[in-house]
Amino acid sequence: MGDLVIGARSGAGEPEGSGRRAARSAESAAPAASVEEAAAQTADEQGDEAEGSSEPPQDKAESTDESGAEAPGKQRKPRSFWKELPILIGIALVLALVIKTFFVQAFSIPSESMQNTLQVGDRVLVDKLTPWFGAEPERGEVVVFHDPGGWLNDEPVKQSDNSFLRGVQDVLSFVGLMPSANEKDLIKRVIAVGGDTVECEGDGPVKVNGIALNEPYVYPGNTPCGLHPFAPVKVPKGRLWVMGDHRADSLDSRFHMDQPGGGTVPVDDVIGRAFVVAWPIDHWSTLPVPATFDQKGLAAAGALTPPVGGAAGAVALLPLVRRVRNRTDRRKES
Repeated sequence: MGDLVIGARSGAGEPEGSGRRAARSAESAAPAASVEEAAAQTADEQGDEAEGSSEPPQDKAESTDESGAEAPGKQRKPRSFWKELPILIGIALVLALVIKTFFVQAFSIPSESMQNTLQVGDRVLVDKLTPWFGAEPERGEVVVFHDPGGWLNDEPVKQSDNSFLRGVQDVLSFVGLMPSANEKDLIKRVIAVGGDTVECEGDGPVKVNGIALNEPYVYPGNTPCGLHPFAPVKVPKGRLWVMGDHRADSLDSRFHMDQPGGGTVPVDDVIGRAFVVAWPIDHWSTLPVPATFDQKGLAAAGALTPPVGGAAGAVALLPLVRRVRNRTDRRKES
């Protein structure tokens, strides 16, 4: 009988136990191989992603968003001062024009008619905002107003002989940075307003509604009436009686009583109230209303008009009120 064969070996001549050692070395090498394969697979995937991307990498500092705006990392180059200068000048001129039109305007004093309150060459600032709200000039205020007609017909217009300087003056006058040489404006003190009665006889004093004015602002050596006293004048509503502080050298309301309005100035012609002397610096001062215009009774005639008118109206309506009341009582009884 032959021998029973249970298994066969792969190779002839191998010593006993060599198969077991080979199996063990294969098992120990397997984990290392799997780690290398995983690393290789990861590298292959990253390479595929890089190859699939068609856009080259960009520097973050130079990238822009979809709207075209620069990324925060990029610094903007500052604009040149010479490029910004015309813009700043334009803004300044627009602001000056707005201020001149609605708020404040500068005027130059061309004559001696307001000495010693104002000197020749002084620059005053005039409030143009208050009249926009319906306020009217009051007694004692120094106001600038347009020529009512015929007051400055003989006054020459003073302009430079240099055409360039005239152009500069016109531009600065337009925006309110310089007084205009073409405008015929005057500056005087308001002595009486609409409804007042003003007079100055002999050597004075000036009286408003019968109240004598103590005028410390009158030029030294002048009399309150100057060389032209006048009889009582009733100032029409909506008009002003004005006089210069230099009474001997001011062609004011006293000298135009033969013209329409009897020498008075329409309130609508008033540009505004001069409230401060701004230039030169050593002449700087405010222009308040003198205390003499705060006297009791100065505005008595005008102040009593509303109460008296109201009382007269109440008396006139009294019979009508009684009739209405009687009719109401009869209806209730019926």
